[in-house]
Amino acid sequence: MTAIYSVILAGGAGSRLWPLSRETYPKQMFKLNDDYTLFQKTFLRVASLIDDKNIITATNIKHSSSIKEQLKELKEKFCRKSDYKVLTEPLIKNTAPALFLASKYIENISYSGSDTIILAVPSDHFIPDRLEFAKLIEKGIKLAKQGYIVSFSQKSDKPDENFGCMKVRKNPKIYEIEPDALKVVSFIEKPDSKNDLKGKIYINTGLYMFSVKTYFNEVKKYIPEIYELMKTEEITNTIPSVSMNVYSKMPEISVDYAIMEKTKQLITIPFDTVWKDIGSWDAVYEISAKDKNGNCLSGKAIDIDSKNSLVYSTSKIVATLGLEDAIVVETEDAVLVSGKKDTNGIKKIYKKLNGKNTSAKEIHKTVFRPWGCYTVLEEGKGFLTKCIIVNPDAKLSLQLHHHRSEHWVVLEGEATVVKGDCVYTLEAGKSIDIGIEEVHSLQNQGREQLKILEVQQGDILDENDIERLQDIYGRV
Repeated sequence: MTAIYSVILAGGAGSRLWPLSRETYPKQMFKLNDDYTLFQKTFLRVASLIDDKNIITATNIKHSSSIKEQLKELKEKFCRKSDYKVLTEPLIKNTAPALFLASKYIENISYSGSDTIILAVPSDHFIPDRLEFAKLIEKGIKLAKQGYIVSFSQKSDKPDENFGCMKVRKNPKIYEIEPDALKVVSFIEKPDSKNDLKGKIYINTGLYMFSVKTYFNEVKKYIPEIYELMKTEEITNTIPSVSMNVYSKMPEISVDYAIMEKTKQLITIPFDTVWKDIGSWDAVYEISAKDKNGNCLSGKAIDIDSKNSLVYSTSKIVATLGLEDAIVVETEDAVLVSGKKDTNGIKKIYKKLNGKNTSAKEIHKTVFRPWGCYTVLEEGKGFLTKCIIVNPDAKLSLQLHHHRSEHWVVLEGEATVVKGDCVYTLEAGKSIDIGIEEVHSLQNQGREQLKILEVQQGDILDENDIERLQDIYGRV
């Protein structure tokens, strides 16, 4: 039998879901009115079809610790003994290199080698009908075994600038294998007004199936620089990545532009079940529960007389009055107000978040880490204050800073502090100073959360001024 694997692509920034989605903690990491994050829901959907041991998550170094933490939650929930597999890209290079990295890895670990079939899925989709999804995948497997690249699509009367669009026709050879499949005669990724796409078209969902052999052949043909750079790389369970030196030379390009617009092997299987790419706030609105006025209210939102609007609050009371077809999103450090039909323009706002506003593009005021989280309370010239929360049995890396000193005050819980060659136990109300270039670590050995007030002083006060010496989360 041919082995079936799945690759979940979980490295995107999700710019159209700003201000909730940020570069270091994007949309797939969040729970949008649900018990699971978008990434976790994707994993569970795929795991209902494919052995969970054969699910590979491909992400980048910025997101790897958060992805591993979310997989750890699933592992504990389903009592899995071994860890789920994560491939880490040293740099963000888009989906074409990421899928080649994953394909090389799967070729090495699968008993089917280059004949292994891969289901490639984005981590931010909404597909509620798992039975229909399973039927689609069964059809795709038959065609992928014959050397085709299988895309999954939905019919449309007009193109969409956010998705690839396909023109198709029936093909007797393909029909014999799968009557519902169609030959793709042209593929345009994210068409604009210059593209002449009249009549019925098919919208690409970003879900693909192919064999490792087929993907290698198409990469070699259309993006040979990727093939040449990685053809001799040994990507295994021991080293589930590739060197920075190699990956930095990769072209930054999506699989859609690099291969799907050019390949002769592309076919599509349309499906009629509900599918949504949760790439915009209007998409979030569409899949969310609504009140009698068509409003979706979340968090501390209070509304009077609004209609067909989404109000999403994460920390503050957001009061709205008489809105219609509006999007209002509040986070600790930013507020977005938009017409529901205008949310594609959020990408333009995202691009403007440079210079002094860069932090609002990259990080939240509350930043999640594998050991817990921290919230920036106030910052100014030469100082920064944080509230640090360390989860039970969690530990920060053994580290030092070259440009700042720190003063820690224990607010709740009991802290175990490594400072130089000494170990201190500090209860609530106690404090300690960490000097510049002093080796230190912080651990919570208790059963309750540990809360620390941290005051930094120095000429560089950012996360780049961390030299990790030891780390139980593999970040050294």
